[in-house]
Amino acid sequence: MALVNEHFLKLPGSYLFSDIAKKVNTFRITHPKQDIIRLGIGDVTQPLPKACTEAMHKAVEELANKDTFRGYGPEQGYDFLIEAIIKNDFAPRGIHFSASEIFVSDGAKSDTGNIGDILRHDNSVGVTDPIYPVYIDSNVMCGRAGVLEEETGKWSNVTYMPCTSENNFIPEIPDKRIDIVYLCYPNNPTGTTLTKPELKKWVDYALSNDTLILFDAAYEAYIQDENVPHSIYEIKGAKKCAIEFRSFSKTAGFTGVRCGYTVVPKELTAATLEGDRIPLNRLWNRRQCTKFN
Repeated sequence: MALVNEHFLKLPGSYLFSDIAKKVNTFRITHPKQDIIRLGIGDVTQPLPKACTEAMHKAVEELANKDTFRGYGPEQGYDFLIEAIIKNDFAPRGIHFSASEIFVSDGAKSDTGNIGDILRHDNSVGVTDPIYPVYIDSNVMCGRAGVLEEETGKWSNVTYMPCTSENNFIPEIPDKRIDIVYLCYPNNPTGTTLTKPELKKWVDYALSNDTLILFDAAYEAYIQDENVPHSIYEIKGAKKCAIEFRSFSKTAGFTGVRCGYTVVPKELTAATLEGDRIPLNRLWNRRQCTKFN
């Protein structure tokens, strides 16, 4: 007899944004003259840039010719894309990576959900509140979130860091040690940004507490303030405590095309129960080689 992963049974019956879509559609039918301000999944509003479509047409022609045909690509992504990412997204900001620290994928959502594969099931988790649902749900699926407390709607092994108008939507640094902390800046859904001094506080906290920061930078292209970092790696020491997730959905309209990447520095390690330090770059590479193409 096959047994199910019973952690999935702890999840609400459907995905949050699916519920929102159903409610919106019902409201539209019953209130046809009302203008709706949508706060669910926001899609792009413009078509793909010409540079992208031209490159795609060229790629299709390559695939149609036996001399230029490409089959399976490397699990970490093509070198030409990784080199462009390093050159354009990081080098101008004084951040330097080797090609083996960049992992191209089918989007930031996939990687933020899958990163838990390389982390123990009993790590404690910290999240800002409100939060992008994938961060919580993916931890529920592996048993890391604990038990849902019905009165509060919160999970027992998750520390929630409120983002409210009273604190200007900037969460306070925890007063206790947490194993894994999710940060998303510019933030989804509040739109809040952190200045370099504010983000440095989180990096300092992570280094002092041996905490892993999972930093979602999917919206970094919207940043215009010079004092707001586009990458957590603009903060000294972040390579020793943070994984960063990036997306082309916002910069190039790739919500349907699906392309993003994750940065796992070689300096970043986590511990075994025996206290051995293991490079997470090596584990993520092994995971991608096994489960992703």
